[in-house]
Amino acid sequence: MATHLDLEEQEQLAELKHFWKQYGNLITWVLIAALGAFAAWNGWNLWQRDQAVKAGAMFDELDKAAQAGDAERAARVFADLKERYPRTAFAQQGGLLAAKLQFEKGQADAARATLAWVGEHAVETEYQTLARLRLAGVLLEQKKYDEALKELDGASAKEFEALVADRRGDVLLAQGKKEEAKAAYKKAWQAMDAKVDYRSLIEAKLTALGAAPVADKTPGAEAAK
Repeated sequence: MATHLDLEEQEQLAELKHFWKQYGNLITWVLIAALGAFAAWNGWNLWQRDQAVKAGAMFDELDKAAQAGDAERAARVFADLKERYPRTAFAQQGGLLAAKLQFEKGQADAARATLAWVGEHAVETEYQTLARLRLAGVLLEQKKYDEALKELDGASAKEFEALVADRRGDVLLAQGKKEEAKAAYKKAWQAMDAKVDYRSLIEAKLTALGAAPVADKTPGAEAAK
C-alpha cells in the first residue's frame, strides 16, 4: 500500500514538474504584471494625493491674494498653479477665482484669457461650462457678441442649461434680435426650477419683451405646487 502511494505521489510530482516546465514562465510573468500593476496603481494614487495637497496649498495662497484684492499676485499664483497642476480641480477653481478678481479690477482682457484657459483645459464639464458662461458675459460687456455666442455653444453641462440660455438671450437682445432673444429666455425660464429666485428675473425679461410666461403650463411650475 505504501509503495502504491509512493508511486502515486511520484506521478503527481512528475505531472507538476511537467506543468511548471510548460507554464511556469507564463505564470511568473502574469504574477509580475499583476503585482506591477498593483504597485503602479498605488503609486498613481499616492502621486495624485501629493499633487492635490500641493495644488491645494497654492490655491490657498491665491485665495488670500483674492481676499486682499491683489490681482497681480493672484495672477502670478494662478500661472504657477496651471503650469504645475493643470489637471487638478484647484487649478480650475483658481482660474475662476482669479478671473473674477481681474474683471472686478477692470482687467477684462486678463479675465478673458484666464477664463478661456479654464474653458479649454478644465477636466470637468461643469467647470468648462461655468468658465464659458462667465467668459460670454465678459465678451457681452465688450460688445463682442459673436464670440460670446460661440462660447455659449461650447457650454454643455446640463446643470447650467437655464443660465446658458438666459445669457444667450442677453447677447441676442444686445444684437437687436428680439424674437430669438425671447425664444432663448423662454427656454431658460422653462429649464429653471420654479423655486429659484433668479427665475423671476428671467420672467421680467420676457414680460418686458411682451412675452410674459404662463406659470401653470410649465413643468417647473407644476413641480412647485
